Amino acid sequence: MSVSEDKDLLQGTWWFPLRRRLPGWGLPVRWQGWLVFAAYFALLLGPAPILHGHLSGYFMTYALVLTVILGLVIVLKGEKPR
Repeated sequence: MSVSEDKDLLQGTWWFPLRRRLPGWGLPVRWQGWLVFAAYFALLLGPAPILHGHLSGYFMTYALVLTVILGLVIVLKGEKPR
């Protein structure tokens, strides 16, 4: 990354920067983005032992809903595509 890209990254208000060479967003650059990631993984892995086994269909639905919500947050709070 060049110095000007680093400066733009620090001045931006987005939580997730665009990836430079591939489509999509990269890892969070703000504490809010890292908090979203931590909450996602905590909510995903917390009930896993309970919902695993006989309730695996419910767990898959739960995981899908959480992932869609994570995707929406990334799209809303991520850097806008140019």
